Formats: sequence, structure tokens, C-alpha cells
Amino acid sequence: MKRVIVTDLTRFGTPEKLCTAVVDAQTGECFRPMPYLSSAKCAELNMHPGAILEGDINLIQGSSNPHFEDSNYSNLKYLGPTSSEDFKSVLDMSVSNSISSGFGIQFQPNQKHIPVGTVALCSIITIKVNPSSIDIHEDQFKPGKIKASFVDSTGFSLHYLSITDRGFYDYAMMHQQDGRINEINNFLQSQNQIYLRVGVGRQWKVGERDGYWLQVNGIYTFPNFLEEIRSYV
Repeated sequence: MKRVIVTDLTRFGTPEKLCTAVVDAQTGECFRPMPYLSSAKCAELNMHPGAILEGDINLIQGSSNPHFEDSNYSNLKYLGPTSSEDFKSVLDMSVSNSISSGFGIQFQPNQKHIPVGTVALCSIITIKVNPSSIDIHEDQFKPGKIKASFVDSTGFSLHYLSITDRGFYDYAMMHQQDGRINEINNFLQSQNQIYLRVGVGRQWKVGERDGYWLQVNGIYTFPNFLEEIRSYV
């Protein structure tokens, strides 16, 4: 049995299922439970970032690049919320210095995907960004929707990434629809530290670019956080 902390709860195009990721608080190892959990099961387990779970979770041997975190699971049980301090410690255990070092490939300017055939270290990382560098804004191609832009610690900038963090996205969308997205940015930029969970989806081809596209799986702020969407205390 492993005791893990939920670090990612991400949305798909349909609400019936959710992608989750958890981290072993003792080893820092990341697991992505497969098959994806249903929304109903996530609600039953109170699966929100910061939730403590216990269960049989083991990596699937031979998982395809770059999704090495795919894992079997059974007997999952919710134990309660972690503390803000312990949640931050889990994030610190998994922090990479940059997008490129985290995934183990050299991203070029404006590159937002891992090309098919490129061997990466993993499919999800944690980075810290300067709070002043992050911006939540309207999607330039889909008015009314939102995207995220930010700069990592090496100065590498990413623009218009999809936000798949379910809780944050739903909360920010309410502000976008009310014309108050600036309140989200003001909150983010007022924090001392921001951690991003950046992952890649399954293979997808966009024009001539075929691969695994970067997305923002989690946005975590310290010392304050949005109580409406987080479960660490």
C-alpha cells in the first residue's frame, strides 16, 4: 500500500472522466492512475489537489514514452486533506529548474510539444515561476476561453498553453465571463511563490506538428490559495 498526495486533477473535453496524478510523499515518485477515474469516483474519493489517498498503486511496466507515470491502481481510500506545508514539500520534491531540464529535451523558442519519436524523461513536471511572469488571458483563437502564459526560471517563455487544472479553470472561467479575469491575475501576482504542474497530453497532430502538447495541469500559490478549489488546509 502506498500513501500518496493528489497533485493533479485535470479535465478532458467531456466531464465524465478526469485524469489524475499523485505523488508518493516519501519518495517523490509520480503516478498517473490508469484507466482514468470517472468524475463520480473522483467525487467519492474527494480527489482534489492536496487530498491524501492510500491504495495499491504500481507503475505499468513498458508504458510508452513519454507517459512513464501510467500506473495500475486498486483499493483507493481517501484519508483526508494534507497541510499546506506538506503539500508544498511534495511539490518541492519534484521541482525541475526549467521546462527543458524537467522533460530532458531542449525546447526551442515557441515550441509547445514533444515531437513523436523524441525520448523524454517523463510526461509531467513541477516548476516554480516568478509570480509576475504568469498571465491568464483570453484564447486568441477561441474568444471567451482562457489560456496561460508564463516564463520559467531560465527565461524560456511559453504562450497560450491550455489550462487543464479543473478547479482553477472553472474558477477562472467564471471571472472571465464576468469580465473580472484581472482579479485572478492580481491574486496570482500578489503571491510569494507559484508552482506549476506542466504535463503533456496524449499524441495529437496539429498541422505538420505531431506529438505531445504541453498543458498546465496545476497552478499552486503560496502563502495564500483559492480556498474554493483546493483541499489542503
